Amino acid sequence: MKISNNKFVSLCYDLNVGEGNERELMEKATEEQPLSFIYGMGMMLDSFEKNIYGLETGNKFSFILKPEEAYGEYEEGRVVELPKNIFEIDGKFDNERVSEGQMLPMIDSDGNQLMGAVLEISDNTVLMDFNHPLAGEILHFEGEILDVHEPTNEEIASFTSGCGGGCNGGCNCEDCE
Repeated sequence: MKISNNKFVSLCYDLNVGEGNERELMEKATEEQPLSFIYGMGMMLDSFEKNIYGLETGNKFSFILKPEEAYGEYEEGRVVELPKNIFEIDGKFDNERVSEGQMLPMIDSDGNQLMGAVLEISDNTVLMDFNHPLAGEILHFEGEILDVHEPTNEEIASFTSGCGGGCNGGCNCEDCE
């Protein structure tokens, strides 16, 4: 069976970022812990899906996504200083959740949820970066298709009933941390 819309896909891959000899392994999905998704449901980058369209179980792939095809260019304007008091709980700064390097879910003035990385904490402000962690990066994918099949009802339900355990606590489901 070939990868096409509404097919269950399972694959392993290495994701390296950078150029030439400066590449760095950023992420790895293995045969033991593969990446699984339903093709065409918006779970993956469109450009990623286009590069694996029509492949079958056992096919290998290797492709590059430029920043404009993936997470966009890194934008300095998405690095912002926020008042430290917005991170207070009962009048005290939340040291447990807010620390340098931590990713935090935030809501903008329009009610949109964004993830931001805490870069620095000073006396009165918290410097946060709202760029995607892979913004500005050239992504090098290399891997193999492990399985392609019609999704079962259970597989469909696992992808459409909340986050599937991958949101790190943002959806209040049992599977989240």
